[in-house]
Amino acid sequence: MPTFTSYDGTVLSYREIGEGLPLVCYPGGPGRSVEYLGDLGGLSGSRRLTLLDPRGVGESADPADPASFRVDHLVNDLESLRVHLGLDQLELLAHSAGSILATLYAAAHPDRLSKLLLITPGLAAAGVDLTDELLNAGLERRSSEPWYTSALEAMEKISAGSRSMEAYHASRPFFYGRWDETARAHAAVGVSERHQAAREGYFAGITIDPPAIAADLKKLTAPVLLYAGDQDPLVPPAMVQQAAPVFPDATVIVQAGSGHFPWVDDPETFAGNVAAFLD
Repeated sequence: MPTFTSYDGTVLSYREIGEGLPLVCYPGGPGRSVEYLGDLGGLSGSRRLTLLDPRGVGESADPADPASFRVDHLVNDLESLRVHLGLDQLELLAHSAGSILATLYAAAHPDRLSKLLLITPGLAAAGVDLTDELLNAGLERRSSEPWYTSALEAMEKISAGSRSMEAYHASRPFFYGRWDETARAHAAVGVSERHQAAREGYFAGITIDPPAIAADLKKLTAPVLLYAGDQDPLVPPAMVQQAAPVFPDATVIVQAGSGHFPWVDDPETFAGNVAAFLD
């Protein structure tokens, strides 16, 4: 896999899939290897996907300074990658918690983006948080599923602050439109005990200022795609709709029958929708 040296000397790794214009892809988790993104449901058929492993995750090295795991510092890794690739502007796709980083990058470097795609996004940087009411409603929709009780117990542990791998794995059925063999296999990809420092450091000690970020985002001219799955309890469509006005030029797409990983639930629909936006 190709590597580059980031701003502080940490060697980061990325993989490239497909041909055509580059689309830089940043994973969520936080602290999950880009391996779980796969080729984003076949999106590599229309773009060259450049998938970055965050520091301390996957094939990327551990940093000398643990404070550099924090999301606002990780903005510098994206900028270092842009310089390494020799691109004046990025088409940037980020998933889940990675979307908080991508939003901070857009606020810090609005002129460095040609398109921004936020997939089932974390929206804390846009000032939108998941309410208990929305979360509970999303979880309750799955109450007839055979896995519901055990998965709900795991979600309650996570909400109480647990970062255990046991709770993580037990909660996974909620994040897919259907909990079948494909979803079960995908849920284990890109997850490792080694990534714990990156998971814990992502938000450690950070103060996010959404009004200041919103003011900086007014300078963003790149079109923004906000993509939701209608079965996603973590980022329900109502949250995504609420965040849209923060971005000057935002398009919202809600994929039917999909959860937090829409390219897994319906690859063809996801890739088609995203390719249409990019083109």
